[in-house]
Amino acid sequence: MNETLEVIKNRRSIRKYKFEQITDSELQTILDAAFLAPIGEPKGHFTIIQNKDLLDRMVDSIKENFVSSGSEIMIKKVKDPLYHTFYNAPTVILISADETAPLMEIQCGLAAQNIMLAAESLNIGSCLILSSGILFKTGKSNEFKRELGIPDGYNFVCTIALGYKYGDDPVTPPRDKNIINYIK
Repeated sequence: MNETLEVIKNRRSIRKYKFEQITDSELQTILDAAFLAPIGEPKGHFTIIQNKDLLDRMVDSIKENFVSSGSEIMIKKVKDPLYHTFYNAPTVILISADETAPLMEIQCGLAAQNIMLAAESLNIGSCLILSSGILFKTGKSNEFKRELGIPDGYNFVCTIALGYKYGDDPVTPPRDKNIINYIK
């Protein structure tokens, strides 16, 4: 199997990270891969967060927002003392997109996939996190947008947790191949 397919096959959502920060060189390699996604002129914005205090404040606000949401499933989840939206990853990339640009979620998704595959190729774990979007659904959203340097007119798309893997990779879940329909 070629190297690219091997990286795709091996990538898993990692939810346990070492506390050690990834290197600036590794981070730059991962970001370079994001800009190689087939997205044309990028209208996305990437915020790199490596400040533990800021990440912890974001998680606290996310927890508050989920409790206020009334979602019983999420309330139960965030009340677990071990809950951390970003799984204690030392680096989080927040991707936001120009709200006026067409198909930006798809373009940002392609960049996110490149980020996760580049990370895997460097033996760095990653996890795509969509639930963190609730951070921008309440009154504090503008404060966080300013603090995170998200441009005006840009909206949250996703976050990606990054860090050195702690423990073994998760087992590959079974895939349903009945979702494919061939017409020849």
